Amino acid sequence: MALSKDNRTVLIVGAGLAVVGAVAAALVFSGGKGAPSEPPPASKGGLTIDVAEAPTLEPTRELRCFVDGQFVGLATLADCAKRNGVATSALDVGLDASGSLVAAPTASFAPPPELPSNPAVEIAPAGQPGAAEDTRAAPSTSGTACLRHTGSEWRQVSGNMSLAACVQALYSGTCVAPGEARYGRWGDTTLRLVPRRVEQSTDNNRFRTLAQQDRQCQFPEL
Repeated sequence: MALSKDNRTVLIVGAGLAVVGAVAAALVFSGGKGAPSEPPPASKGGLTIDVAEAPTLEPTRELRCFVDGQFVGLATLADCAKRNGVATSALDVGLDASGSLVAAPTASFAPPPELPSNPAVEIAPAGQPGAAEDTRAAPSTSGTACLRHTGSEWRQVSGNMSLAACVQALYSGTCVAPGEARYGRWGDTTLRLVPRRVEQSTDNNRFRTLAQQDRQCQFPEL
């Protein structure tokens, strides 16, 4: 009879250990399945939308719309483009200083400034007086004067730079918000930094993309 009791005890203890082991194994194998592999949707809301993600916006999502540099209320991207009389691709979309999503025509807050009134003086290397009367041939395209517009005047960055070096000197590490722009000159070419890209123009009016800008405000193409 004692042997029978011992056998029962062994069986009970063994069954208990088996149950505990099964529960522990289930917890180990299922532990990682419920954990999200990326931040939840709530953490990827409007405040993290980058200008580079603008084309993926929901068509019904409203943003702050600007027309002629003035805030006109909330509107979808399509409605904002219609109010501006342009295609949606002509709008810059991104975040303003308050973290609100904004749409505005390219450079609508900062139209091109007037060209230097006396380019010969502005682009001459420092320390050479009388540059206005300099009749030497223009520099080759491999090294040309680079200027920055400060908001009120043109200032020379270098008298001898390549186009790529000029763009890097003017804009590397700098990003602008929708509707804003920063201007520079490389020889007779106007440069303009707008969201996601730097543009160039030979007539200070019609601009085309020169290089794309990444999220670190750099130009990997140059």
